[in-house]
Amino acid sequence: MVNTSPVATGQAYELLKAGWEAQRDHGFCASWMLHGRPGIGKTEIVQQLAREIGAKLHDLRLTTIEPQDLRGLPFFDLEAKRTIWFRPEDLPEQADRPSVLFLDELTAAAPHLQPTVYGLLQERRVGPHRLPENCFLVAAGNMVEDGAIAYEMGTALSDRLIHLRLSANAEDWLRNYAVPQGLDPAVIAFIRTRPDCLDTTEAALRRGEMIACTPRSWARVSQLMRALPERGLRNIAIAGVLGEAVAAEFRLIAEEIAATVQIEALLEARDRLQLYPASLHGMTALTYALVARADAESLPQIIEIMAELRDLGQSRAGAFAAMPLAELGTHGFELLIGKALEHGWQDAFLNSPAYADYAAEREARGLG
Repeated sequence: MVNTSPVATGQAYELLKAGWEAQRDHGFCASWMLHGRPGIGKTEIVQQLAREIGAKLHDLRLTTIEPQDLRGLPFFDLEAKRTIWFRPEDLPEQADRPSVLFLDELTAAAPHLQPTVYGLLQERRVGPHRLPENCFLVAAGNMVEDGAIAYEMGTALSDRLIHLRLSANAEDWLRNYAVPQGLDPAVIAFIRTRPDCLDTTEAALRRGEMIACTPRSWARVSQLMRALPERGLRNIAIAGVLGEAVAAEFRLIAEEIAATVQIEALLEARDRLQLYPASLHGMTALTYALVARADAESLPQIIEIMAELRDLGQSRAGAFAAMPLAELGTHGFELLIGKALEHGWQDAFLNSPAYADYAAEREARGLG
């Protein structure tokens, strides 16, 4: 058991980034270990970190290498009368650009390989080969209880690491991965209303089922939604990713959303009231789809739509009166503002009468 508090993947990413900054600015060199179920996003975190800090990523899958792949090959120097070890190309070399050495599948590596890894994790070297000072070191692996191939980690290895135990958190995944990556609105809407379906690994193991939902499998479903236009074939493939029970639920919502969410029609229409979907799933998908669709040109109009949907309970009543549209609109505005700040589009909010009315309403209600 990894006896440390669980952290969401977004928080783990922020911690690794802070660890890199501490190493870069203060010389604090540590080796980090990401524990988590298959598909939870360990590799994606490291890839995102490398992109963010402008580092070259060296991805070593420890289940596919032997100790000599890390130590290098020996060459006998006749003149010096000694053995020289050639540096493996997979190990980072000194350079102005930082690097990230990612030791993936550490817990699944053969036990005879682990002593070779000890030096990398503690002393930042293997044999004569040292890691450069601007190399950030991260390892990852599954846990024994995850049903994956994994060996128990001995104390000699675990003592060399800062351990992070990742957990799947729907709100964190939606905000920090699904929305920024532009996943299909049906996937986002489904997980927002059924957060328990983000990761069903534990329940699947308990029931003896092979297929489980994971953050990675939902990203694959998003790809299938776009790659397979023929609905019957797509539904079969999605069932093969999620399992039949969850796939059946998702299929109903996805078909409803496809029939009711009309982003381009909303952007083109003058009278939009009849174009809003009359279900919570549809409105949730619409909110996230608007955020994904937003660009510098469409943002002013999308701000108007986001402000308008908050008042649908009064202007169109019916099913809208029972929906938490104010909360949904506020969440949509938070995501829109974050995207605008990231791309330098904040003037669209400063110049929007619709957003000014929304902000004044919130201030009048003491919401800031």
